[in-house]
Amino acid sequence: MRFALGALILMTISTPVLADTSLLDQDFRRLASNETINLADTYKGNVLLVVNTASKCGNTPQYDGLEKLYQTYGEDGLVVLGFPSNDFLGQEPGTEEEIQEFCRLTYKVRFPMFEKVTVKEGKAHPFYAQLAARAGTYPTWNFHKYLIGRDGALIAEFSPRTQPDDADLVAAIETALRR
Repeated sequence: MRFALGALILMTISTPVLADTSLLDQDFRRLASNETINLADTYKGNVLLVVNTASKCGNTPQYDGLEKLYQTYGEDGLVVLGFPSNDFLGQEPGTEEEIQEFCRLTYKVRFPMFEKVTVKEGKAHPFYAQLAARAGTYPTWNFHKYLIGRDGALIAEFSPRTQPDDADLVAAIETALRR
Protein backbone atom coordinates (compact mmCIF):
# COMPACT_ATOMS: atom_id res chain seq x y z
CA MET A 1 0.00 0.00 0.00
CA ARG A 2 2.84 2.39 0.86
CA PHE A 3 4.47 1.69 -2.51
CA ALA A 4 1.25 2.52 -4.38
CA LEU A 5 0.78 5.73 -2.44
CA GLY A 6 4.43 6.67 -2.97
CA ALA A 7 4.16 5.97 -6.70
CA LEU A 8 1.00 8.09 -6.90
CA ILE A 9 2.71 10.98 -5.13
CA LEU A 10 5.77 10.66 -7.38
CA MET A 11 3.56 10.63 -10.50
CA THR A 12 1.73 13.70 -9.28
CA ILE A 13 4.95 15.56 -8.58
CA SER A 14 6.67 14.56 -11.81
CA THR A 15 3.67 15.00 -14.14
CA PRO A 16 4.10 18.33 -15.93
CA VAL A 17 1.34 20.89 -15.55
CA LEU A 18 -0.19 21.49 -18.95
CA ALA A 19 -1.32 24.92 -20.01
CA ASP A 20 -5.09 25.44 -20.12
CA THR A 21 -5.45 26.76 -23.64
CA SER A 22 -9.17 26.02 -23.92
CA LEU A 23 -10.21 29.38 -22.48
CA LEU A 24 -7.95 31.29 -24.86
CA ASP A 25 -8.62 29.20 -27.93
CA GLN A 26 -10.78 31.99 -29.34
CA ASP A 27 -10.51 33.93 -32.58
CA PHE A 28 -11.07 37.68 -32.52
CA ARG A 29 -10.82 40.41 -35.09
CA ARG A 30 -8.61 43.33 -34.11
CA LEU A 31 -10.52 46.56 -33.61
CA ALA A 32 -11.32 48.35 -36.88
CA SER A 33 -9.40 45.73 -38.85
CA ASN A 34 -9.94 42.62 -40.93
CA GLU A 35 -7.07 40.84 -39.16
CA THR A 36 -8.22 37.92 -37.02
CA ILE A 37 -6.02 36.39 -34.34
CA ASN A 38 -6.29 33.44 -32.01
CA LEU A 39 -5.71 34.50 -28.40
CA ALA A 40 -3.99 31.23 -27.43
CA ASP A 41 -1.57 31.38 -30.35
CA THR A 42 -0.84 35.10 -30.10
CA TYR A 43 -0.56 35.52 -26.33
CA LYS A 44 0.74 32.11 -25.25
CA GLY A 45 2.91 32.45 -22.14
CA ASN A 46 1.71 35.96 -21.29
CA VAL A 47 -0.31 37.20 -18.34
CA LEU A 48 -3.52 38.73 -19.66
CA LEU A 49 -5.79 41.37 -18.18
CA VAL A 50 -9.07 41.15 -20.10
CA VAL A 51 -11.29 44.22 -19.83
CA ASN A 52 -14.68 45.08 -21.36
CA THR A 53 -14.44 48.77 -22.23
CA ALA A 54 -16.70 51.70 -23.13
CA SER A 55 -15.95 55.22 -24.32
CA LYS A 56 -18.84 57.08 -22.68
CA CYS A 57 -18.77 55.72 -19.14
CA GLY A 58 -17.78 57.13 -15.79
CA ASN A 59 -15.07 54.45 -15.75
CA THR A 60 -13.63 55.48 -19.13
CA PRO A 61 -10.68 57.32 -17.50
CA GLN A 62 -9.45 53.84 -16.47
CA TYR A 63 -7.99 53.65 -19.99
CA ASP A 64 -5.11 55.79 -18.63
CA GLY A 65 -4.34 53.33 -15.85
CA LEU A 66 -4.74 50.30 -18.09
CA GLU A 67 -2.28 51.77 -20.57
CA LYS A 68 0.12 52.53 -17.71
CA LEU A 69 -0.10 48.89 -16.54
CA TYR A 70 0.60 47.75 -20.10
CA GLN A 71 3.61 50.05 -20.42
CA THR A 72 4.96 49.22 -16.94
CA TYR A 73 4.63 45.44 -17.07
CA GLY A 74 4.53 44.71 -20.80
CA GLU A 75 8.20 43.77 -21.02
CA ASP A 76 7.61 41.31 -18.18
CA GLY A 77 4.78 39.63 -20.09
CA LEU A 78 1.57 41.48 -19.22
CA VAL A 79 -0.83 42.18 -22.06
CA VAL A 80 -4.00 44.19 -21.50
CA LEU A 81 -6.77 43.13 -23.90
CA GLY A 82 -9.64 45.54 -24.47
CA PHE A 83 -13.06 44.41 -25.69
CA PRO A 84 -15.46 47.28 -26.36
CA SER A 85 -19.02 46.51 -25.36
CA ASN A 86 -22.24 48.48 -25.70
CA ASP A 87 -24.09 46.37 -23.11
CA PHE A 88 -24.44 48.87 -20.30
CA LEU A 89 -26.70 51.86 -21.03
CA GLY A 90 -25.38 52.12 -24.57
CA GLN A 91 -22.07 53.60 -23.41
CA GLU A 92 -20.12 52.32 -26.43
CA PRO A 93 -22.35 53.39 -29.35
CA GLY A 94 -19.69 54.27 -31.90
CA THR A 95 -18.28 52.35 -34.80
CA GLU A 96 -15.07 50.43 -34.31
CA GLU A 97 -13.20 53.15 -36.21
CA GLU A 98 -14.63 55.81 -33.85
CA ILE A 99 -13.74 53.73 -30.80
CA GLN A 100 -10.19 53.22 -32.04
CA GLU A 101 -9.72 56.91 -32.78
CA PHE A 102 -11.14 57.93 -29.39
CA CYS A 103 -8.90 55.49 -27.50
CA ARG A 104 -5.74 56.49 -29.36
CA LEU A 105 -6.30 60.25 -29.38
CA THR A 106 -7.86 60.71 -25.94
CA TYR A 107 -6.01 58.08 -23.90
CA LYS A 108 -3.07 57.11 -26.14
CA VAL A 109 -4.12 53.45 -25.88
CA ARG A 110 -1.57 51.09 -27.41
CA PHE A 111 -2.65 47.85 -25.77
CA PRO A 112 -4.54 45.47 -28.10
CA MET A 113 -8.20 46.24 -28.67
CA PHE A 114 -10.62 43.87 -30.35
CA GLU A 115 -14.00 43.81 -32.02
CA LYS A 116 -17.09 44.92 -30.13
CA VAL A 117 -18.58 42.03 -28.15
CA THR A 118 -21.51 41.31 -25.90
CA VAL A 119 -20.55 40.43 -22.31
CA LYS A 120 -23.91 40.22 -20.54
CA GLU A 121 -25.28 36.91 -19.33
CA GLY A 122 -27.56 35.20 -21.81
CA LYS A 123 -26.06 36.87 -24.88
CA ALA A 124 -22.36 36.89 -24.02
CA HIS A 125 -19.69 36.03 -26.56
CA PRO A 126 -18.48 32.46 -25.83
CA PHE A 127 -15.17 33.83 -24.48
CA TYR A 128 -16.99 35.97 -21.91
CA ALA A 129 -19.37 33.12 -21.09
CA GLN A 130 -16.35 30.92 -20.31
CA LEU A 131 -14.70 33.67 -18.26
CA ALA A 132 -17.91 34.16 -16.28
CA ALA A 133 -18.34 30.43 -15.71
CA ARG A 134 -14.82 30.15 -14.33
CA ALA A 135 -15.00 33.36 -12.28
CA GLY A 136 -18.55 32.86 -11.06
CA THR A 137 -19.66 36.25 -12.38
CA TYR A 138 -20.37 38.06 -15.60
CA PRO A 139 -19.28 41.68 -15.98
CA THR A 140 -21.61 43.87 -13.98
CA TRP A 141 -20.59 47.07 -15.77
CA ASN A 142 -17.94 48.46 -18.09
CA PHE A 143 -14.30 47.89 -17.15
CA HIS A 144 -14.77 44.55 -15.40
CA LYS A 145 -11.37 42.85 -15.28
CA TYR A 146 -10.32 39.21 -15.58
CA LEU A 147 -6.72 38.21 -14.88
CA ILE A 148 -5.44 35.14 -16.74
CA GLY A 149 -2.12 33.48 -15.94
CA ARG A 150 0.67 32.41 -18.26
CA ASP A 151 -0.84 28.92 -18.31
CA GLY A 152 -4.15 30.20 -19.66
CA ALA A 153 -6.05 29.67 -16.41
CA LEU A 154 -8.21 32.35 -14.82
CA ILE A 155 -6.52 33.74 -11.71
CA ALA A 156 -8.99 36.37 -10.49
CA GLU A 157 -11.66 38.84 -11.48
CA PHE A 158 -11.99 42.45 -10.41
CA SER A 159 -15.05 44.65 -10.32
CA PRO A 160 -15.44 47.67 -12.60
CA ARG A 161 -14.82 49.90 -9.56
CA THR A 162 -11.33 48.43 -9.15
CA GLN A 163 -8.94 51.01 -10.52
CA PRO A 164 -5.94 49.81 -12.56
CA ASP A 165 -3.56 51.06 -9.85
CA ASP A 166 -5.44 49.23 -7.07
CA ALA A 167 -2.94 47.53 -4.74
CA ASP A 168 -4.68 44.14 -4.89
CA LEU A 169 -4.86 44.16 -8.69
CA VAL A 170 -1.22 45.21 -9.05
CA ALA A 171 -0.12 42.57 -6.52
CA ALA A 172 -2.05 39.87 -8.41
CA ILE A 173 -0.44 40.95 -11.68
CA GLU A 174 3.05 40.99 -10.17
CA THR A 175 2.53 37.54 -8.62
CA ALA A 176 1.27 36.14 -11.94
CA LEU A 177 4.26 37.60 -13.77
CA ARG A 178 6.69 35.84 -11.39
CA ARG A 179 5.18 32.42 -12.18
